[in-house]
Parts: sequence; C-alpha cells; structure tokens
Amino acid sequence: QVQLVESGGGLVQPGGSLRLSCGAPGMALDIYSVSWFRQAPGKEREGVSCIASSDATFYADSVKGRFTVSRDDGKITVYLQMNNLRPEDTAVYFCATDFAPVCTLVRDTERPDPRAIDSGSWGQGTQVTVSV
Repeated sequence: QVQLVESGGGLVQPGGSLRLSCGAPGMALDIYSVSWFRQAPGKEREGVSCIASSDATFYADSVKGRFTVSRDDGKITVYLQMNNLRPEDTAVYFCATDFAPVCTLVRDTERPDPRAIDSGSWGQGTQVTVSV
C-alpha cells in the first residue's frame, strides 16, 4: 500500500510560519484528493484542510485565512503553508488520502472527515509546536 510521508514540522514562536510537505515516494498525487489532519494530546483527530484533484481547496474555520494548501507544479508534493501560527495549532499533523478525486468533508463544514480515510493511506505525522 502507498505510504505517505510528511515533513516540515518543528518549533516556532507564535506568529511564525511553517510549511509542511506531503508526498508518496514513486507516485504522483495529482489524481487524488489529499487532506491534512492534526491531533493534539488528549484530543480527537480533526480535519484541517483538503485539496481535491481539481485543486479546489477547503479549510476548517479555525485555520481559514492563515493556512494554505497547494500542490507543486509536478503534482507530486502537497504543501500546507501555515502562517500566523498560534499555540492552539500545536499538534501532530498528518496528511492522508482515500484515493478519491474529491474531498469528503464533515457535514456542513469544510473540514475533511477522518472517517473517509479508513481504507486509504496516512502519513506517519510530523510534530508542530507553537510556543515562546
């Protein structure tokens, strides 16, 4: 099964920026939607953003205007640019795909639904810590 790989996490001060990357070695992701999720200690995994194969994008309200999801020109890598980071953004961030072209969202929101990835592929996660 295809294994996604994330990178780019780290420690940043409030107001700072990080860019996360997600790829699948040896495989282009352009025909699939790719979602970003995060999980903070003691909390459930929550959807952050999704980019469809059409390049349509979706964002959780908590990150809208601060985070941007995109693909590189070669359609191999998906990025999550995170600006104006806040302490509450601290979490392990995962990318995932259910190998569908469209994003499956939680009803009445723009948050990707983690239940849609049951038969898909997850990355191993990358830690993002926002702290002074």
